[in-house]
Formats: sequence, C-alpha cells, structure tokens
Amino acid sequence: MRTDSTLGVIFFTRKKRNDPEKLDIYVRITVNKERAEFSIKRDISVCNWDIFRCRAKETDQNLILLNTYLDDVYAEVLNAHKGLHSERKLITAKAIKLRYFGEDEERMTLMKAVEYHNSNINKSLRWGTLKNYFATEKYLKQFLQERLKSNDIYLIQLNYKFIVNFENYIRTYTPKKARKTCSNNGVMKHLSRLRKIINMAIRMEWLEKDPFKNYKLRFVKNERDYLTERELGLLENTDFMTIGLKRVKDIFLFSCYTGLSYIDLKELHPEQIMTGIDGNKWIHTKRTKTGKPLKIPLLPMAIEIMDKHKEEHELSGKLLPVYSNQKTNKNLKEIAKACGINKNITFHGARHTFATTVTLSNGVPIETVSKLLGHTKLSTTQIYARVLQKKVGEDMQNLMNHYKAKEKQKSEAPKSYHN
Repeated sequence: MRTDSTLGVIFFTRKKRNDPEKLDIYVRITVNKERAEFSIKRDISVCNWDIFRCRAKETDQNLILLNTYLDDVYAEVLNAHKGLHSERKLITAKAIKLRYFGEDEERMTLMKAVEYHNSNINKSLRWGTLKNYFATEKYLKQFLQERLKSNDIYLIQLNYKFIVNFENYIRTYTPKKARKTCSNNGVMKHLSRLRKIINMAIRMEWLEKDPFKNYKLRFVKNERDYLTERELGLLENTDFMTIGLKRVKDIFLFSCYTGLSYIDLKELHPEQIMTGIDGNKWIHTKRTKTGKPLKIPLLPMAIEIMDKHKEEHELSGKLLPVYSNQKTNKNLKEIAKACGINKNITFHGARHTFATTVTLSNGVPIETVSKLLGHTKLSTTQIYARVLQKKVGEDMQNLMNHYKAKEKQKSEAPKSYHN
C-alpha cells in the first residue's frame, strides 16, 4: 500500500539534564503533520549550534565531522522513506523511524524478537519458567552459529524448513557437559516457546507469515509415576535415621495427602491453616503457577505430619521444613530404594498420588479432585487423575453383579402357560 505524503526531516536540540551548557541532538520526522522523533546520541555545546541552519557551526574539525554525520543520518532517513515508497508500503513517520532502526517487519531479526520477548515478560513469569526461555534462546544462538554461520536472521526469512532444521539440531545436539540429550517432549517444549515468540512477533506486526503454519508439535504422552496404596503404606511404615531423609519423607507424604505442588508447599505458612465451617482444619492458599485460590481440607495423616514439625515452624515461620527441589528429589530416590519401591519417584509424583490413590480410587468425584488440585480445566485433571486398573475392575465387577441379579430375577419369575 502506498499513499502520497509530505516528508519533513529536521535536526533539533534539547538541553542536557546534567549539563546546561550542552545540547542533545535529535531528529524529527514529519509526515502529513504526524511526528516521530529520536536521539542520534550526539551532543554539542550551546554556543556551537546554529539554530537557523539546524547544523553545527563549522569552527573546527570536530564540528565539521559532526555535520558530515548529520548529513549521513539525513540521507539514511530519506533512504528509509524511499524504501517504503518503492515497496508500496503505508508511509508514516513511525514507519520511517522503524525502517531507519531496522525494526520494521522486514528488518526485525529473530534474536532481537527473542530478546524483546524475554526482557518484557520477566515480570509476568516465575524464574523457573523464564529460565526455560533463556535455554531456548541459547539453543537458537548455537543453531544460527553452527548451522547457518550467522549470529542472527531476519524474521521474514523464517520458514517451515528453518523450524524442522532447528528441531533436528536440538534432537542431535551433544552437550559439552555430561547429560542426556533432549527427549522428544523436551524438544517440543523448546519449539513451543519459539512458537510463542513468533506469535508475539506477528501480533507486533513484525512478521506477516507464520512459519509454524504447517508444523505440528508432537508431544508423547508419558505414564506418570505415582504410589499405589501398598507403596504408600511401605513409605509410611519405613523409618529413617538421618534427619534429612525423615524431613523429605514427611513433606512428600504431606503432599500425597494434600495435592500441593513443591513450590506451594514450600511457601506455606502456619497462618494459612484455618478452621473451616465444618470445624476441621483447612489449608487456605493460592497456586503459585496460576494464582487460583486453593482451599484443601486436611486429612488426619497430614495433620499428624504438620503437628510433628510444630516446633520447627515456630522457629522458621514456614509450615514444614522444605529443602531445595534438587536435594528433595535426590533424597526421594534414596527413600524409594530403601522402601523397595522400584519407580522413578519425584516430588511431583506426590501430586499424582493424591489425585489417583488417595482421592479418585476412593470414589472422590473428578470434579472435586480438580477443585482440590486448583485446575482451571477438568481436562487438566484427567491427565493427573487417571482411572486406576483397580477402579476399572471394581466397576466391571459391579456391572457383572448387576447382570447376574437381572438373570436371577428372570429365572425366579413365575411362568404362565396358555392352552
């Protein structure tokens, strides 16, 4: 799109805040009475600025060089206008300014978009989530350097091939430090984060065509480990000598009986334990992840664990002594081994255990479980609260008993004969 427009470009000055004897130099672009201004990051003494010519007084070599630079800036602004005109784009003062800085839809680069995204969402995301975006940014930089021999790429150059090549790069990336390569879901999460950045670029009108249009994220549904009723009993009845293992066992069991995530349990304070309208103790808190209010009635097993650490929470101000996530999961592996539980149990497994073994398999409706877990959608709860094999067996047995009862009624019913 192109419009006939009037263009004006002038240089003007403003007094420096920290030095009244100096002036900062700015450019003002005017198109059809609409203005856009920016600083050229140069200053000049008040006595050396010619307000009529809007240039420096050429009294020495440095001022001559400054005027040469101003002429270059002027020419670049005109070139930006000419480029928009030749591309039949809508010409505005803001569009010319963006083209001058290379920040319009044709000039915006991928890494600049990533940097903009990560610097503007840091207040809305928790550090753990933001850290994942930084990891994706690191992969992108390495991919550009190793595969494209470049430090950046224009957004307009992104296409389906770029996405597929980036996926293959992450899958085959061999880290310098000894650790596993990304799993399929790990790769998909990196691409999911890149997709969110691309969607932001489209909303910001830096990009028109979505390179993810024909690409589909392929997550693999993994079976999530949780404790069965027998394994939960093994854990409860196993004693440990070291205080660290004792504490980790207690906070894990507390999560098994409340469904709290690691971070929600870590931030829990004694004053958040209140008496409900039923006269029982309830947890009143909010999910750190979503901000959704949580009200959870405490089961006797959870109250027992809480009372065990009463002296400690009076000293620390926290309800339970919670170690770092890494240390907690490390101790859980040792605890599981000592209990004879052959599963890869992490702290999040306690949340699954609450949803399955403690609640769902004991007849608690999935709607109630969803409320206790703080989910906004029932479909999310269905991932956690699976229908256990035991529950399936019980339901089918009830169905068989129902049919047997019907058959028995038929056989006992009196038969009538008609001659």
